[in-house]
Amino acid sequence: MPADYDKDAYPEPPRKTPVVDKQTALPNPALILTKVFYYAVDLPVTTFRDVVDSIRSKNKLVYYHQRFRRVPDLTECQEGDYVCCYEAEMQWRRDYKVDQEIVKVVQERMKACQQREGDSFLQNCAREIQQFNDVTKNYQSRYGDLGAYASGRKCLMKQKERMMAAQAQSA
Repeated sequence: MPADYDKDAYPEPPRKTPVVDKQTALPNPALILTKVFYYAVDLPVTTFRDVVDSIRSKNKLVYYHQRFRRVPDLTECQEGDYVCCYEAEMQWRRDYKVDQEIVKVVQERMKACQQREGDSFLQNCAREIQQFNDVTKNYQSRYGDLGAYASGRKCLMKQKERMMAAQAQSA
């Protein structure tokens, strides 16, 4: 502050802040409410959850992935059997996802080999490259050109058209 300021308008702050000695007869209500909530709600719920978790940890089943039984194919379903058609469609979707993951795993193996071998990957990674080409060819022949709304029925129709084209070509 400059030396010629108005001392009435801007009084100097006190040199030492006084200690607030606030003593009341009543305790803080916020502390009371937090303690009541802790003992009435939080502690019983937490204790109950810990007991349940300890019981569940003893009976925990170990599994790596869910295993589904194979269901009949869409060609084996009777006409009008909607449950069988639905199960076949879900089976096809699971197979589709599994085949996608197989392609990803083989591709990762091929990329790892290419990264490891460097410039000489064509000679040293021939087996991985051939395996990747076979897997992608099979995947493309089965699922290629199905579009965004692929289904088991569309895939079956594509397979039927492929078989009819092969028959016509051989005849």
